Amino acid sequence: MEDVNAHLSFPLAKDRRKAVGKIGEDVAAQHLQQLGYLLVERNWRCRSGEIDLIVRDGEELVIVEVRARTNPTRFGSAVEAITPRKCRQVRELAMIYLKQCNALRCSMRFDVVAVTLNSDGTVREVKHLQGAF
Repeated sequence: MEDVNAHLSFPLAKDRRKAVGKIGEDVAAQHLQQLGYLLVERNWRCRSGEIDLIVRDGEELVIVEVRARTNPTRFGSAVEAITPRKCRQVRELAMIYLKQCNALRCSMRFDVVAVTLNSDGTVREVKHLQGAF
């Protein structure tokens, strides 16, 4: 895994947030691939938003929401960042994706991968919640 420390040294909060998000997605993608999942899409976008990762777990299509945090005591854990509003948005995006791919009848689930980073950018914890919502 690449050294994440360089990514976290941005002076602006917005840049730091983007860097933490990218690291979280990198860690999540690697974690899922180590479990044998096949990466189908990364950062799939449409006008309504973005799906972080789309993977296959055998025959099942898995829509993955990735959350990353560096200071869970101050801002809450990565898992706590998954709000009902975010769940609705990801479900709506998944329907758009399935319509575009003509795959409305495929088996599908929604997972969350929550990545917690230490202040130095190293990975403290990865939680994978299958069928999270």
